[in-house]
Amino acid sequence: MRDTAGVSDDDTLARTLATGAGELLLRLRAGAGPDADPASLRAAGDARSHELLMAELARHRPEDAVLSEEGRDDRRRLSAGRVWIVDPLDGTREFGEAGRTDWAVHVALWERGRLAAGAVALPGLGITFATDSPPVLAPPVPGPTRLLVSRTRPPDFALRLAELVDSELVPLGSAGAKAMAVVRGEADAYAHAGGQYEWDSAAPVAVALGAGLHASRVDGSPLRYNSADVYQPDLLICRPELADQLLSAMSRLS
Repeated sequence: MRDTAGVSDDDTLARTLATGAGELLLRLRAGAGPDADPASLRAAGDARSHELLMAELARHRPEDAVLSEEGRDDRRRLSAGRVWIVDPLDGTREFGEAGRTDWAVHVALWERGRLAAGAVALPGLGITFATDSPPVLAPPVPGPTRLLVSRTRPPDFALRLAELVDSELVPLGSAGAKAMAVVRGEADAYAHAGGQYEWDSAAPVAVALGAGLHASRVDGSPLRYNSADVYQPDLLICRPELADQLLSAMSRLS
């Protein structure tokens, strides 16, 4: 882990932690070798990245609460003013497959009812997107809407949405990789109705909003975090000029 001594800015800390955890995961993957058992590699990745993030947050933000996919849910977070929401390894399946880059590390801060900071590292690509320096939104690309879908789960919702909106389906791995594909201009929208958890979307949504994208529930309502029930039924991240069209189409589906 790179030295984070003196990091007082939450946005910068989010970037530093996500990047550092990603570097750890890359070392773990490289050290395992080509004959590594994928299940063992995935389990080690989840555990080691979680341990690093928890240790660094305890060192730099000892008064803050943490909600991690890999940790025990400390319900004291519900009365906390600041809660870090982390996914130590988003796209565990892809991490265990040699050569895949569509996995991520998520680090976000929910502070008094809003996403105050966030970072999504794509270690396989050597890129971290964060709210300390929001990426510039790429110009629109003519043609069908490039709609991101899961590469492993049947995209029934997306298929029905594509029937209403002229769309080209783009399969990709983790939620973070999908959201960052929209940020990077490689896709136009990520619409998901199969259910997720807060750690799946908090950091990607923070970065997407910082980049000027639309992010909401599929009914257009705001995304909320640090809830008693951390399950989130659905999510839409898209280019701002497509939001009304996609929300209208999804209202017809529901």
